[in-house]
Amino acid sequence: MADVHDPSPAYVAFWRESHLSTLTTPRPDGTPHVVPVCVTYDPEAGVARVITDGGSRKVAHIRAAGPGGARVAVCQIDRARWATLEGLAVIRTEPEAVADAEARHEARYGRAP
Repeated sequence: MADVHDPSPAYVAFWRESHLSTLTTPRPDGTPHVVPVCVTYDPEAGVARVITDGGSRKVAHIRAAGPGGARVAVCQIDRARWATLEGLAVIRTEPEAVADAEARHEARYGRAP
C-alpha cells in the first residue's frame, strides 16, 4: 500500500496520467454512491480535487455530512493498475480555490473542466 504522505515517484506519476476515476460518497442512509469523475492529486498538500456542479448528488452528500466533511474515496484504474485515496471531502467555492482546481484539471486532462 502506498503512503500518501510519502508517495513513491511511480505512484505520483500514475496520478499524473490522464485517467477517469470514481468518487464514492456516503448517502444519508450510509450506502455508497459511486460516480465517474476527473480528479487531480497534489501529493505535496495531500489533497485530491474534483470539480463538479454545486447541485450534484455528490455535493449534497458531502454537505449533508456536516462542516467537518464526509469520508470519501477516489479510485483511478488503468487495466491492472489502480490507486485509491481515502479522506475527508469538503466543498470549496472560493474563487481562488476554484481557479486553482480548474488549472490543475486542465494541466492533467488537457482540457478545461
